Amino acid sequence: MQVPHLRTTEPDLPAGRRPRSGRVFRRPAVLTALGLLLALVVASAPDGRSPLTAGSAGGPDTGHPRWKRAFLASVDHPDAPPPRANDWNCEPAARHPRPVVLVHGTYENASSNWNALSPRLRAEGYCVFAGNFGAPRGDVVKGRAAIPDSAEEVARFVDRVLDRTGARQVDLVGHSQGGGILPRYYLKFAGGADQDEPARNKVHHLIGISPANHGSTVSGLATLAQRLHILAPVAEFGGQALADQTIGSAVNRRLDAGGDTVRGVRYTTLVTRWDRIVTPYERQYLRPGPSAGQVANITVQDVCPQDRTGHMGSPYDPVVLRLVSNALDPATARRPDCGPTEAAPGRDPS
Repeated sequence: MQVPHLRTTEPDLPAGRRPRSGRVFRRPAVLTALGLLLALVVASAPDGRSPLTAGSAGGPDTGHPRWKRAFLASVDHPDAPPPRANDWNCEPAARHPRPVVLVHGTYENASSNWNALSPRLRAEGYCVFAGNFGAPRGDVVKGRAAIPDSAEEVARFVDRVLDRTGARQVDLVGHSQGGGILPRYYLKFAGGADQDEPARNKVHHLIGISPANHGSTVSGLATLAQRLHILAPVAEFGGQALADQTIGSAVNRRLDAGGDTVRGVRYTTLVTRWDRIVTPYERQYLRPGPSAGQVANITVQDVCPQDRTGHMGSPYDPVVLRLVSNALDPATARRPDCGPTEAAPGRDPS
């Protein structure tokens, strides 16, 4: 992965003049902050639990190790779609007339994020499509670009899906950035929805798994970066998407103005209390705007109290997978199996 050049001082300062403290790029602090963030994402205790929660009551997060395996498998082919996705000859069936577009999260890619959900939904009869956003081709770690730029990429991808399938609308399923700030920005500002004529909306339903909806403290790391005045260099080094997803960012302020939702679009959030990336987890919930959007906020532990899935493991958690299927097709909804058995990719344990 190529990263932008890290500038250490302001350019062209007169001799003897100190740079303004807010503009100094503190390399050790930046690298430390990024290292801590990476540790939160990939670290796992031997039993599958995050070191932050190991030793607490409850069982292991079975989804987290499966995400790590999928991510490592994607390294050799970072632009490949997940299994059974992106069949551009797929014709939506009458039972499932809307294609499902999967939107990955920050520092992920389509293959690593959707290795379980994509084949599952295809087996259920959906046309499934998954793009890669927010990074150049060949980069394993994607979802780094500024949210408005990635929203334009999502817009082009959705338009291609609609054109090739002949469908009028799609359903979006996303994780983290891809389930919250990114698709919501696409809906409000990049053509995903027409707030004057909702019948022209390109999206019927947005389902967010561990969605980054209103900014995050990242278990205090983002707050620390703001207080140390290193958020800008962290974003320059690690991607503007990091800064855009902090609490109070310009993107979040613009997005939240006028309500969380748009007319004519249904919203479902699937939230886990064990999330240590989008924190506090309550910030993932959506509030319906005036006469706009039908919202279902679902906390995984309200359905299965013993479920220990965390942020990265949630797209691989059998309970979450069942809840996604239920949201897409309420007519065939079933209560998830809350047992400890880990489902194979694309299979439902219930």
